[in-house]
Amino acid sequence: MARVAWIGLGVMGFPMAGHLLKKGGHDVTVYNRNPAKAQAWVEAYGGRSAPTPASAALSADFVFSCVGNDDDLRQVTTGPDGAFRGMGAGSVFIDHTTASAEVARELYAAASARGIAFLDAPVSGGQAGAENGALTVMVGGDGEPFERAKPLMSSYARAVNLIGPSGAGQLTKMVNQIAIAGLLQGLSEAIAFAEASGLDLNLVMETISKGAAQSWQMDNRWRTMHEGKFDFGFAVDWMRKDLAICLDEARSNGAKLPVTRLVDSFYAEVQGMGGGRWDTSSLIARLKKSPPKAG
Repeated sequence: MARVAWIGLGVMGFPMAGHLLKKGGHDVTVYNRNPAKAQAWVEAYGGRSAPTPASAALSADFVFSCVGNDDDLRQVTTGPDGAFRGMGAGSVFIDHTTASAEVARELYAAASARGIAFLDAPVSGGQAGAENGALTVMVGGDGEPFERAKPLMSSYARAVNLIGPSGAGQLTKMVNQIAIAGLLQGLSEAIAFAEASGLDLNLVMETISKGAAQSWQMDNRWRTMHEGKFDFGFAVDWMRKDLAICLDEARSNGAKLPVTRLVDSFYAEVQGMGGGRWDTSSLIARLKKSPPKAG
């Protein structure tokens, strides 16, 4: 059993922290900017809550975070009441926020100066993956703290891989989002084309999903996309935040992302349709120009 602090109890962090306590058997203290959410977590799982990230991190062997963006991450780590101020030498900070590689490297250096290890460890799998303990974790940082932290991350993940040095986890998450963006646009167009052609979509998808066109998105989303239902997880607003990180990194490393840039503009159209909270499969809505159905 390890002493653990968890910072950030959104739709991902809430169940992930719960798995650490219930499945992992660890001693967990949580912090959330909204104290009511922290209290709700304690009522659901047990453990304790703390009033600041620094107080949550006191005496912790491992501190986890899952917050909104780079600025949020800086606030809960190096801010006046940040977790780094409460952490002792030799402890490990694991960040599951989807953030920039730049902030990961910045916090790696700040942590190292304090004798703390820092791992950037964004996840893929969405809310369902967090709730079911079936996330994929892509990690940047040093090998020794990774090996110590890996068993804890395995409490809520089916795959936990060290990709490379600090920042590599965030760069891998960018690769993940780039791949998903293009795939979802292709799937949206394929479904819309099949519908316009008058084909039996059930039979079409049953057939092509057994071949080279198969994907997780096809298997899990084609039917709801066809039905115009978009309340199944990762929101368009969040995807646009992630794609902005990808496009910004591409400007730095020289990578060309024409499809990603185009799909980002399509997601902006979906936001303009009132779909900021629809899930990412809602790209098809702009092809149909019709609002989603309830449920």
